[in-house]
Amino acid sequence: MTDVATALQEKKKSDRAQRKTKIGKVISHKMQKSMVVSIERLVKHPLYGKYVKKTSTFMAHDENNDAKEGDTVLIMETRPLSNRKRWRLVEILERAK
Repeated sequence: MTDVATALQEKKKSDRAQRKTKIGKVISHKMQKSMVVSIERLVKHPLYGKYVKKTSTFMAHDENNDAKEGDTVLIMETRPLSNRKRWRLVEILERAK
């Protein structure tokens, strides 16, 4: 009986899609348990071919208030936590100097 239950749990885990992750820089950590993460990417201009920096900002959940402004962090997609928060902090990759 327990073998069947564990097999079902393993199947559910493997069926779930892999969650998206992003690496960005903390630009605001003035809220409790929340932060704003900025992610820059290079996009090629369709006509001129020059690469242009595009910036996206994401609200992320920081349970322990570990991250500070300027830190490079890894965030992961999660269920909606509030009106704008759909990401959560996974780990701090590099501390601000």
